[in-house]
Amino acid sequence: MFHVKHYYFFNKERTMDLIISCLKAFLVGGFICLIGQVFIDYTKLTPARILVSFVVSGVLLTAIGVYEPIVEFAGAGATVPLTGFGYSLANGVKEAIAQYGLIGVLSGGLTATAAGIAASVFFGFIMALIFKPHDKN
Repeated sequence: MFHVKHYYFFNKERTMDLIISCLKAFLVGGFICLIGQVFIDYTKLTPARILVSFVVSGVLLTAIGVYEPIVEFAGAGATVPLTGFGYSLANGVKEAIAQYGLIGVLSGGLTATAAGIAASVFFGFIMALIFKPHDKN
């Protein structure tokens, strides 16, 4: 019987492809996080503004066609950070406009990212039930 672990461990070419893909994702995702850390350490921007700027930059970079090659190169390294959320929003809007016309501007982004938004709300609620939320003093 064929097993996934045998497929990668006994096929050296596939194993190297997997390692290189993981390395690309790590480097690109790490670079995006490095940019965020520089903003936190060397600017007076609040974390909320930095997070919003990452989402907006993901939308803008997708709109001008710069982010798609980064996603193709790095995979999850580019789609998991918040810039990837902006990328998903922009792609959802593009697809909805192509399918529904102008109303797609309003519905496309939410449709494309509904699962991520729902998971964030759900797990945020669960964490609020488990831990006692309070202000920093």
